[in-house]
Amino acid sequence: MDTTKHDISTLFAQLGLPCKESEIDAFIASHQLSDTTLLQEAPFWDEAQQHFLAESLAEDGAWSEVIDELDARLRQ
Repeated sequence: MDTTKHDISTLFAQLGLPCKESEIDAFIASHQLSDTTLLQEAPFWDEAQQHFLAESLAEDGAWSEVIDELDARLRQ
């Protein structure tokens, strides 16, 4: 049974990124998405991050909601 807390901080940790709230805010402020770019195809992800995001969204699993939150925040 997976007991991982699925929130924005643990998503950033899963992606190998700094995961403190201030670091997440800084990342989002410096990385924005256009309306035509899929989150998992953004140029700032490495191959492993792209794969994780795409696979998680395709499975519509536990990470999907928080990935959608990240997507929305990157488009503000």
